[in-house]
Amino acid sequence: MKRNLACISVLVWLLALAAAVPGWAQSKSKPVVIRPTNHDVSRPLRDMVTPYLNLEIPGQHEIENPQPPLIRGSELPLAEDKALQKEVLPLVNTVPGLNFDGVGANGYAPPDTNGSVGSTQYVQITNVEFAVYDKTSGNILLGPALIDTVWSGFSGDCATGNGGDPEAVWDKAAQRWVMTQINPSYNAWCMAVSTSSDATGTYNRYEFNYGSNLPDYPKLGVWPDAYYWSSNTFQNQANFIGAQVCAFDRTSMLSGGAANAVCFQNNSSVASLLPSDLDGTIAPPAGEPAFFIELLDTSDLGLFQFHVDFTNPANSTFTGPVSIPVAAFSLACNGGTCIPQPGTTQQLDSLGDRVMFRLAYRNFSDHEALVVTHSVTAGSSVGARWYEIRSPAGTPTLFQQGTFAPDSEYRWMGSAAMDQAGDIALGYSASSGTVYPAVRYTGRLASDPAGQMESEASIIEGTGSQNGGLSRWGDYSSISIDPIDDCTFWYTNQYEATTGSFNWSTRVGSFKFANCGSTAPDFYLSANPGSQTVVQGNSAAYTVSVTAFNGYSNTVAFTVSGCPTGATCTLNPTSSGPPSYPSTTLTVTTTTSTPGGNYLLTVSGSDGTITHTTSVALAVVAPDFSITANTRVETIKAGTAAKFPMTITPLNTFHGRVALAVTGLPANSTGTFVPNPVTVSSSSNATSLLTVTTKKKVAVGTYVLTITGTSGTVKHSTTVKLTITTH
Repeated sequence: MKRNLACISVLVWLLALAAAVPGWAQSKSKPVVIRPTNHDVSRPLRDMVTPYLNLEIPGQHEIENPQPPLIRGSELPLAEDKALQKEVLPLVNTVPGLNFDGVGANGYAPPDTNGSVGSTQYVQITNVEFAVYDKTSGNILLGPALIDTVWSGFSGDCATGNGGDPEAVWDKAAQRWVMTQINPSYNAWCMAVSTSSDATGTYNRYEFNYGSNLPDYPKLGVWPDAYYWSSNTFQNQANFIGAQVCAFDRTSMLSGGAANAVCFQNNSSVASLLPSDLDGTIAPPAGEPAFFIELLDTSDLGLFQFHVDFTNPANSTFTGPVSIPVAAFSLACNGGTCIPQPGTTQQLDSLGDRVMFRLAYRNFSDHEALVVTHSVTAGSSVGARWYEIRSPAGTPTLFQQGTFAPDSEYRWMGSAAMDQAGDIALGYSASSGTVYPAVRYTGRLASDPAGQMESEASIIEGTGSQNGGLSRWGDYSSISIDPIDDCTFWYTNQYEATTGSFNWSTRVGSFKFANCGSTAPDFYLSANPGSQTVVQGNSAAYTVSVTAFNGYSNTVAFTVSGCPTGATCTLNPTSSGPPSYPSTTLTVTTTTSTPGGNYLLTVSGSDGTITHTTSVALAVVAPDFSITANTRVETIKAGTAAKFPMTITPLNTFHGRVALAVTGLPANSTGTFVPNPVTVSSSSNATSLLTVTTKKKVAVGTYVLTITGTSGTVKHSTTVKLTITTH
């Protein structure tokens, strides 16, 4: 549907948008647990996608973007932006890397261009399509392909269509890919977590259903204890009822378990939240909650904290907002459409009513920082407002801010991040009445004057305008940090190669600041496979490899943490050195007393000065069995007998005796199993026959019988229905 930009009265502002609650106020809503409607493990994605497929999708489809109310104060004019940068610094001091075209027009608009860089690959995703690239050359490895290909063969709504608002996020600590999208036809949220660092391999796939509520404009962030997520909730896909936040059980998803989500539904005064997304090699302090941010009003940001407890979900908390005063601003285009282009009266949507993906987090040991951007009015045009916030877990402080608008061109659709040296990069779209929509970026060194960006550089200049009545330009772009050098920025956004509608192009460009880790010898760790499942009492093994670069030649010593209770974790060899850097094997040996569950093991490699980590997932399962009634319903006359054949299936190498019992029998009847107990081997199913014998005086009616199998502490049940008629 077209975005509704109708004016909203001051009364609505006052009712819907109350002043920020001081301090970390507890959310008035209670945590709700949402369980996946389906989950499984896919076949390798490379086996489901035809390489180098040029998709031709018939028709033209504009992706809907229902709009929450604008923030308080947006109806008021602003005399001056006191954060507007007036100094002109030298050309941004970056070294260019790759620069190549990504996924192209496919019949849908806008593309909502998004992407992320991993250890060896770059994954770009747009509305309805994705592709995997070799990050050293920009050559395509897989696709473009429809996003629902990721869920091909999945038993659920995620396999039945492409709904938009997709994301591809790299989980740096676990070295996994997370691919997501919504299916608005069913209000379904679809998540797929790769089982290794290879985006073309297998995925743990999940679907979460939100009933009558559409989880629109979803955004995902990676944190050590969960994948944190936000969405704008529209009841019956029409009425905005507030932003929803969820924490998805990351540990379970990495190992393929039945991962639950713990969610909070906010009221309609909270909208378009962004979750914090971890950059760098230093994790947040242990137990630190994830952060969410929003535009609270036109002179304040609102910061929230989310602490999740998957064991006791009722202990989870969502607190805030804490108000962070910033220089007053006016929303770009009053939150709507005003971006000009050459040769057409068609203006473009600014999406100036919200902060833009990502909320990039980095821990520098001596301080923590969040970086984020949004679009604001800058004189007669539009500029990119950006912020660096420090001490988010304590007393959040605005460390610096700025509005980058060096001339009369319009700059919007931004994305910001920070490298290991504290340098900030900001990518965005740029356009005017004489300049076609372009993909550009600026940035600043940590040593530059506070609040100042250097002069911009271009990734690609557009050579056409978007017309045909299509104002939507996109919902977000994306800048990410290379996990190998922690210095190289990868930015993706859209542009027009020729004037038209539904004919967009996308571009991927990389660059780094010359001062950031330019030639320092270093290494990184990787592990394969990314996850294993082991039965209690058995072992699992992983291969951990060291890759040296920039002339690194030291010996790396290994340690492991996170070993399950009752298990032993060994590394052989315990170190690796030049020139060949042989891999080490992590062996996890469990016992019958090792608790079942999902575990995340972290392997650290250190030469005494440099330390890097990689994580693997381990699912420990207990020997188990299932019990199934082959006949579920029987109807007999009083005085006769009914027979219910049963199958007992061993799971996870289960073997032993299973005792059977039945409850719910009517008076004047008996139930007998033959055999009982049943002896089950680990290699084949076992059977038993339940015979229910009735007397003539048994009461007529329908009875639900519960059949239970017990072996030690393991117990499972199934039900059958018995109907008795007159004799």
